[in-house]
Amino acid sequence: MTEEMLVESSLTDLSCSAFAAELAAKKSVPGGGGAAALAGALGIALCSMAGQFTLGKKAYADVEDDVLRMLAEAEDIRGNLLELVEEDATSFAPLARAYKIPKDEPARKDAIAEATRGACRVPFRIMEEAARAIRVLEEMERKGSAFMVSDVGCGASLCASALEAARLTVLVNTVELKGDPLADELDRKADHMLEDCLPRAQAIVRSVSDRLRGKE
Repeated sequence: MTEEMLVESSLTDLSCSAFAAELAAKKSVPGGGGAAALAGALGIALCSMAGQFTLGKKAYADVEDDVLRMLAEAEDIRGNLLELVEEDATSFAPLARAYKIPKDEPARKDAIAEATRGACRVPFRIMEEAARAIRVLEEMERKGSAFMVSDVGCGASLCASALEAARLTVLVNTVELKGDPLADELDRKADHMLEDCLPRAQAIVRSVSDRLRGKE
């Protein structure tokens, strides 16, 4: 399957093995950004699973409305992240076209810069969704079924990885735009998200580990 065919078809409709094969192939898409988005989608899916197993349990009747709200937000996040798997692939196409412009063309530099700005935006949005996911997982860890706590911890670990990986994908583009106001702003906001939400995800994992070991 060529890169052009992948852009026209749906990466998220591939089987797990087919997606992994495409990711392993010598081609530009899918790449790190798409992998990050998929990891985040899997992480928040685990949150949804924990919520579904919490609903209807008498012991959790007092938080049922909260769980329903979390499930609705988790569904929105998962859908957005799956869309971003696709968008990460399609956002590469303008950049590839820009680099094919002859080097002696005056418009080449501006075309590359504009395409790079576009390539920055998708992984930044992946970060935003992964950060949202971590916040929902925090609440699910507190309120969801104790029997599902390991899945919540796994979800937090996946979303933390998605956040970090997407940050690298932002950075690989912003470093090419030194002094660009958009790139500087995205870097600042991305660093803030990482500093805020990565420790929160790590705290979920530690809390889950302690609960499983009987420390709580």
